[in-house]
Amino acid sequence: MNRLSRTEGQIRGITKMIEEDRDCREIVIQLAAVRAGVDRVINLIVTENLMSCVLSDTDEIDKKQLEEALELIFKLK
Repeated sequence: MNRLSRTEGQIRGITKMIEEDRDCREIVIQLAAVRAGVDRVINLIVTENLMSCVLSDTDEIDKKQLEEALELIFKLK
């Protein structure tokens, strides 16, 4: 949640930069930072999902859930 809140603040800042007609390079740098932040959130969510599939309460891996997690990973790349 902290990462998403930080990203939300960055986007508000970028909007303000555009309204103030700031230098394009500065805006692009901030947009790249937002992209990196979103990518980190995606990685965390997918990793947690995958770990919960592999490290379930039983010794048997839920193949369908694992396949869904892997599909997310490959679809995002």
